[in-house]
Amino acid sequence: MNHDAYSDDYIRGILRSVRTIAMVGASDKESRPSYFVFKYLRERGYKMIPVNPGRAGGTILGEPVYARLADIPVAVDMVDIFRASDQVLPVVEEALAMTPQPKVIWMQLGIRNDEAAALAEANGIKVVMNRCPKIEYGRLSSEINWMGVNTRTLSSKKPKISGVQRLSLDRGGTGGSTTPDRT
Repeated sequence: MNHDAYSDDYIRGILRSVRTIAMVGASDKESRPSYFVFKYLRERGYKMIPVNPGRAGGTILGEPVYARLADIPVAVDMVDIFRASDQVLPVVEEALAMTPQPKVIWMQLGIRNDEAAALAEANGIKVVMNRCPKIEYGRLSSEINWMGVNTRTLSSKKPKISGVQRLSLDRGGTGGSTTPDRT
């Protein structure tokens, strides 16, 4: 797989198929990117599981924090990694030891480890590197466009906005769906 560019269909397929995300490096500090990514994805209906050995036993947004992936008592669809690139391989090795294994390893913005990616892919796991699921969800659903960011998504239809709404990933080019992606 070419990890320098991902198709929208590849990213959208991942975001549609996963339900439970373990975030390695989740923080309880509101100023940290991992905190607001955790919160954003949780608000979009994903089951978020924080993994942080320094916060184990506590909670983040009401969710119990685990020290390691092996401590999580439920199946995980995706492991979202907020760790330095040189610390990714041990996380992927730990994910491979999970039963069942996750479907996806996602490395956040600025994080790339080709060795870890090759290992995950050799075991049938999809990989995304140097991307943020919050940004990708917002871009693909056009929520990011509501905030004035140019998404290069063109449409002749303007979404009808009243109150707080979330756009679906299932836009299919219509440009104006305001159907929530999850209930």
